[in-house]
Amino acid sequence: MGLTQVGFGQSEARVTTVGLGGEGVLRTTGRWPEGREVISEALSQGIAYYDSAVAYAGSQGYYGQFWRERPQERAKIFQTSKSAQRTREGAWSELQDSLRTLGVDYLDLWQIHDLREPGEFEAIARPGGALEAFVQAKEQGLVRHIGVTGHHDPQLLTRAVLSWPVDAVLLPVNPVEACLDGFLSETLPAAREKGLAVIAMKVLGAGHYLAPQAGVDAVSLIRFALAQPVTTVIVGCADPAQVRELARAGELGPLPQQEQERLKELYRPQAKRMAFYRGRF
Repeated sequence: MGLTQVGFGQSEARVTTVGLGGEGVLRTTGRWPEGREVISEALSQGIAYYDSAVAYAGSQGYYGQFWRERPQERAKIFQTSKSAQRTREGAWSELQDSLRTLGVDYLDLWQIHDLREPGEFEAIARPGGALEAFVQAKEQGLVRHIGVTGHHDPQLLTRAVLSWPVDAVLLPVNPVEACLDGFLSETLPAAREKGLAVIAMKVLGAGHYLAPQAGVDAVSLIRFALAQPVTTVIVGCADPAQVRELARAGELGPLPQQEQERLKELYRPQAKRMAFYRGRF
């Protein structure tokens, strides 16, 4: 059947509806053979979106080794990375390092990583802040799209979506979030209204954090995220079997509405506790 490809925001770029997250085995060091297996399996399954970040241990290095071994694959995929630097100079320096480490001439998506506090918003947006580096990198063709990520404060992430010239937002999408106000009720609609690509993370909570519930598995949670108005759903994988599970969920597509409601009711009593990645309410 194969994975569906969709447009990335308002651009001509296309991505698969599921992507390989930068967590799992990629967020390690010294495990290149296992990292290679996961990336190779993702390619074999037709996955086109590849997530990484400076903060994700060896993820960029694993990809870099892989693309150097198989340079013909680079043009077929959508490679991303992130920087948590808050100044123009710091972000620009990290971009150069990311390009070298990944072994690529450009990034398909470069993201302002992990926006948490109002003070960070101001630091990024002020003259000399990181946003200047992101805009300049796009103007120079070093990155094709720019984005922002956050899983801590939905109001702050919504403010960034509405205020900054970004092409994409990465945010948490899972049944717990569907029981809470914020990311799915405010940030996601604002992003869609603005024409941004929406990338779903924390789909399993963290690893399989949400999965050990009655009648719930990783495939169901991925399909729940696919049922929301998102562009692509990314999940970190520990081994090739998990990559195949991710691809199977992508092929099965969105979870039926009745099953979505069942998951929301299952998680509703513990929703605030289980959204631990927010850090506060």
